[in-house]
Amino acid sequence: MAVKIRLQRHGSKKRPFYFIVVADTAAPRDGRFIEKLGTYNPLTVPATIRMNRERALHWLQEGAQPTNTCRRILSFKGVLYLKHLMRGVKLGLFDEETAMQKFESWNAEHEKLVAEREESHRKAKADKRHAAMAESVKRVEEKMAAKAATAAPAEEGSEDAPAAEATEDAPEAQATEAPAEEANEEKSE
Repeated sequence: MAVKIRLQRHGSKKRPFYFIVVADTAAPRDGRFIEKLGTYNPLTVPATIRMNRERALHWLQEGAQPTNTCRRILSFKGVLYLKHLMRGVKLGLFDEETAMQKFESWNAEHEKLVAEREESHRKAKADKRHAAMAESVKRVEEKMAAKAATAAPAEEGSEDAPAAEATEDAPEAQATEAPAEEANEEKSE
């Protein structure tokens, strides 16, 4: 019986979520499997992978062949590197304790790299959100300034026009009143 380590698709339409499983090659993609090794969520940044390393290593040593995507996932989680180190132990190149120290140092460095990626993604996302907010605030302020600028000349024109008419009418009124007063004075004399 040929055994593969492959992905089993779950999740709704356009929202994939995968189980990492060990299955017979003759079994359907989403059908019967031998053992579930973990999960893979490609929608998060970076992708979320949860896996039982020991069981994955066991199946690789038993001869299970991973698909291309599963090979990349196993490499990312360090299972293939661990298999490589265990082969070195089996050949007598170094002991198991040294192999585990090498793996732990690699794993610590790898976890630090993943944490940095997550942090840079969060920072980029926050910067993008702040830039969008600043842009929207700027557009609102420009609209308010434009409204204020168009409203101010209209108000000034309506207030200045009656005042100008009143000052223009005032000299005429004074001129018409003055001769009338003079005429009244002349009549009284």
